[in-house]
Amino acid sequence: MSTAVLALILAALALLILLAASVRIAKEYERGVIFRLGRVIGAKGPGLFFIIPIVDRMVRVSLRTVTMDIPAQDVITRDNVTVRVNAVTYFHITDPVRSVIAIENHFAGTSQIAQTTLRSVLGQTDLDDLLGKRDEINQRLQEIIDKVTDPWGVKVSLVEVKDVELPQAMRRAMARQAESERDRRAKVIHAHGEFEAAETLGRAAGTLEAHPAAMQLRLLSTLTEVASERNSTLIFPVPVELLRMVDRFSSTTGSGPGEPPGE
Repeated sequence: MSTAVLALILAALALLILLAASVRIAKEYERGVIFRLGRVIGAKGPGLFFIIPIVDRMVRVSLRTVTMDIPAQDVITRDNVTVRVNAVTYFHITDPVRSVIAIENHFAGTSQIAQTTLRSVLGQTDLDDLLGKRDEINQRLQEIIDKVTDPWGVKVSLVEVKDVELPQAMRRAMARQAESERDRRAKVIHAHGEFEAAETLGRAAGTLEAHPAAMQLRLLSTLTEVASERNSTLIFPVPVELLRMVDRFSSTTGSGPGEPPGE
């Protein structure tokens, strides 16, 4: 084999090696940030593209949404209650170039700012708001974290407080409070029922007083209900007017001559 042929083969091999080194393939959810002699020239992808070997360097960046747990934090709320809170945040990269050149590690940076913001926001919140106004707190956390990470090309789309661990003493106190609240509601409902029943009975008494025949019909209905049962009970209906008349008669006859009535 001559020297010219050998040189041609070596040149072809070198060309193939350089071609293989220059070929890059980025997936649909990836972008390649290209640095040429240390200076960024932009992001390429997805699909097939070429770079200059040795001169260019590529950094792969994923655009998919990242789910990151925020480690549990010990927080003292505004009303001086110690709670342990953990949360989760969802974010994705909107600008691959800024995510590479603006911060060394956007994952670690987002995690740290999420932890500090969680402690800061919950430290300014009462325990009742933390337990009852979760949506408002999540929205506030998302806005604050997103404002910090926006210069990095990172978009925080959602922050959710997952769990709030309360001390045992606080749990017992809240259970007693809830039980007392239920007792109060039960008493109020019972009082309303008694009031409505009294009003209904008052209207019924007025109707019966205006229509004496209705009282007789009611009395006969009650006797029919009692007689339908198998019992040995004897009922003697006595009109209330008769009892009132007897009471007035006894009060007038009980007072002697010269004595005022009732003595």
